[in-house]
Amino acid sequence: MKPAPESDQNLERFVSAALRDLPARRAPRSLESRVLAELERRAALPWWHKSFAHWPVAVRGAFLVVSAAFAGALVWALAGFDATQAVNTVSADFTWVATLRDVTASLLDFGAIMFRGISPVWIYGGLAAIVSLYAMLFGLGTAAYRTLFANR
Repeated sequence: MKPAPESDQNLERFVSAALRDLPARRAPRSLESRVLAELERRAALPWWHKSFAHWPVAVRGAFLVVSAAFAGALVWALAGFDATQAVNTVSADFTWVATLRDVTASLLDFGAIMFRGISPVWIYGGLAAIVSLYAMLFGLGTAAYRTLFANR
């Protein structure tokens, strides 16, 4: 049996009025003193311990100028960077790096050759099978949850 909507509204009005009539509670003295002490401690922190928005405007501007100059210097320094020369330099010092590079390149070439030999129908079929298995997993998980837990 379902209660009437009028009784729900009456109950809601009664509870609302009862809660509104309650006096406001005061925070415990210990909490109030701890909060005020923490606010004073944070206000006393030096500007460099605060967030960027609390820094003085001149310092923020100087920081942005120095950061931009550093980024520009980094771009300028890396403009002439040659990755092949760096790899060859490291490879000359560490022969195992060159061997590892050659083995990795060979494995990648082998994988590319094998992948090109597979028909696109098999690739799309495999992807469709994986997607359908995941959908089935989520569907069975949802059905099991609703069967075991949702009606409690």
